[in-house]
Amino acid sequence: MTASNDPIKFAYWVPNVSGGLVISKIEQRTGWDIDYNRRLAQIAEDSGFDYALSQIRFTAGYGAEFQHEPVAFSHALLAATKKLKVIAALLPGPWNPAVAAKQIATISQLTEGRVAVNIVSGWFRGEFTAIGEPWLDHDERYRRSEEFIRALRGIWTQDNFTFRGDFYRFSDYTLKPKPAQPLPEIFQGGSSRAARDMAARVSDWYFTNGNSVEEIRRQVEDIRAKARANNHSVKIGVNAFAIARDSEAEARAVLDEIIVKADPEAVSAFAHEVKNAVKASPEGQGNWAKSSFEDLVQYNDGFKTNLIGTPEQIAERIAALKQVGVDLVLLGFLHFQEEVEYFGRRVIPLVRALEVQAAVHVEAAE
Repeated sequence: MTASNDPIKFAYWVPNVSGGLVISKIEQRTGWDIDYNRRLAQIAEDSGFDYALSQIRFTAGYGAEFQHEPVAFSHALLAATKKLKVIAALLPGPWNPAVAAKQIATISQLTEGRVAVNIVSGWFRGEFTAIGEPWLDHDERYRRSEEFIRALRGIWTQDNFTFRGDFYRFSDYTLKPKPAQPLPEIFQGGSSRAARDMAARVSDWYFTNGNSVEEIRRQVEDIRAKARANNHSVKIGVNAFAIARDSEAEARAVLDEIIVKADPEAVSAFAHEVKNAVKASPEGQGNWAKSSFEDLVQYNDGFKTNLIGTPEQIAERIAALKQVGVDLVLLGFLHFQEEVEYFGRRVIPLVRALEVQAAVHVEAAE
């Protein structure tokens, strides 16, 4: 696997949902309100982060009692920043691609093209039931998402767009104005066979849950090989929960406290839902397939990526991720504002230095 020549990119989960990024009663100096998030976006932009990802949740649960809608929230963060790209989550079903295409095109025009989308296929049946949306079988959800993406792209690039799918149909539709160039990037998540195959056909970016370097390497090789066969290219983003401290002992103590203070009832309820989602895939694989109770204290298996330790240790692990083909690290933190600033000041410069060293070694070997 050849690493990209481009610098690895950094993104953070926008805490537009209450409860933070861990299912734990540990103190989290993180707010879900707009004032906190505007300031966080500005700190992230100044600290070297490239993207922010707004979450989509419709119902309370697992400590997330309050949820701001991601498209409107993303626009508010874009208005407070100058360079940061914000990725708004969209959920096919509640969103129609015609409405989504128009929303995002308008925001793109208003923000010089700094908006992107993350297509979420859905994993929580109870949420769909609560809002009166049909719950499709696992692979059908990904088929719908693929049609959603094809419709978005068609609307954004073609006049007189016509499309005949099983879920969406368009007849001679022209959207004006279209998004600013370059077009909004399309992200998606998932680790199942259906998710990987969809990414290899239509997505710009593929997000996977946290995992070891070796497991991530296998996913990258699988997706990129299939993408090449489809004459397509896709970039890879990996989830991680970062605990960067001046000493490894301090960082490990924070992790231990998060797990010791985990909310067992909430973690078990979350585990029940995500394990059902895994079982729904024909091959019984996907996000959370091999997750333990401790892993599930962090929603996206972020502890598994092991960005826990000193800035030097974390930078070396990020460099290892890049070497197996990772293009972006999507980060969660305990205390977002202060830890994003620390990460930008202490970790990102070390990563950039390691990238320069790796490029010199490659050049010397040629």
